[in-house]
Amino acid sequence: MMIAGDRCTRACGFCAVTTAKPFALEEDEPQRVAEAVRRMKLKHVVITAVARDDLEDGGAAHFARTITAIRQMDPSIVVEVLVPDFHAHDWCIQIVLEAGPDIYNHNMETVERLTPLVRSRAKYRTSLQVLKRARALSPKVVTKSGIMLGLGEQETELFQTMDDLREVGCEVLTMGQYLRPTPNHLPVVEYITPEQFDCYGEIARQKGFLHVASGPLVRSSYHAADFQPVRR
Repeated sequence: MMIAGDRCTRACGFCAVTTAKPFALEEDEPQRVAEAVRRMKLKHVVITAVARDDLEDGGAAHFARTITAIRQMDPSIVVEVLVPDFHAHDWCIQIVLEAGPDIYNHNMETVERLTPLVRSRAKYRTSLQVLKRARALSPKVVTKSGIMLGLGEQETELFQTMDDLREVGCEVLTMGQYLRPTPNHLPVVEYITPEQFDCYGEIARQKGFLHVASGPLVRSSYHAADFQPVRR
């Protein structure tokens, strides 16, 4: 579920979410999300959001309130968050972590060389720092990230990104094919074969990731419940 509205303060080259001045947060949204989770009888929920650089905390407190609302409704539900970078501010990351998500996901999206082209305002090293700080601030949380393939990355660059993620303690990785949402977005440079995705997935497992989802249609929340974290 995507919270905090449908207007993003960034304009990434791969994303079709509208870039515009966001509306004010809806204060009752966390309770509405929890009610939706209850009605759908979900056991694993992924909460994501647009980037909210207009807010001092980047929307961190709104994430926390949503996690808390779900926890109060049913503590057994696995809560996974897919968060923006919060500019790597420890206090923002801490707000989300104190609410007790099981999985803290922040996507790298692409390799370091392509990051300025693909991502708006986000920096490769900042994203690594976000994942590193999440593990340091809450060792019990599982950290997760995702990469799109087919944007022009080289294999060596992909493997380096895997190594960089493992170095900061990232435990779960998703890899999927980039698909151009409109003609105004970045073009697809290459379509990766299913067999190649399988190969990359195996290499990632050999590098030490606890769980890897790798395939053309894989996205950040693809079969998210296939990985069940052990609450530590």
